[in-house]
Amino acid sequence: MTSPSMARSGRARRKAALKAQPRRENGKASYALPPTATHGALLERGSDRRFRALVNDLFTVTARMEIVRGHLGGRMGVSGPQYSVLIAVAHLQGERGIAVGAVARAMHVSSAFVASETGKMAQRGLLLKRPNPDDRRSVLLRLAPAGRVKINHIAAEIRAINDLFFGALDAASFCALSTAAAALVQGSGKALHYLSAVDSQTHMSLRAAG
Repeated sequence: MTSPSMARSGRARRKAALKAQPRRENGKASYALPPTATHGALLERGSDRRFRALVNDLFTVTARMEIVRGHLGGRMGVSGPQYSVLIAVAHLQGERGIAVGAVARAMHVSSAFVASETGKMAQRGLLLKRPNPDDRRSVLLRLAPAGRVKINHIAAEIRAINDLFFGALDAASFCALSTAAAALVQGSGKALHYLSAVDSQTHMSLRAAG
């Protein structure tokens, strides 16, 4: 027996497939973009038009966030990614400091990346590193006085930019966006896992053919 959700999903796929069939203009078939998604929640009456608009908006927002991050990092004399690491440490350090792995999990990056960038900034006197008393294999990170000075120097600018960047959101839309962004982090991870599997399979096929 087919569930209502499966039936709706099937109808959405059929509608999307019909829309992808070539249209005819002056007797000639014109190209119709195949549907770029089939998940029912991403379609409106079988169309992925709104989904495509969302993807374009996300590309734009991502590019602008990178510009902002690079600018703020430049104001502190560090790279954009290093700026993000410094801010993450400042938020998470508490009284004892924060472990490299915890920073990596919060930023959704590898521990190797955080270790490399914090090592560079420790050499410049922006971060302090000490052995983790609970795990001698790891270190705890804290802002050094010089790091605090650099963040405090541009704190007003950070607030102004964030208020402008996200100022169009009310409390409800901010909460919804926060939830949606967390879901996209999970979904994008699954997509990258899929890409890795496809690349691995392609590589194995090429080796077998060669």
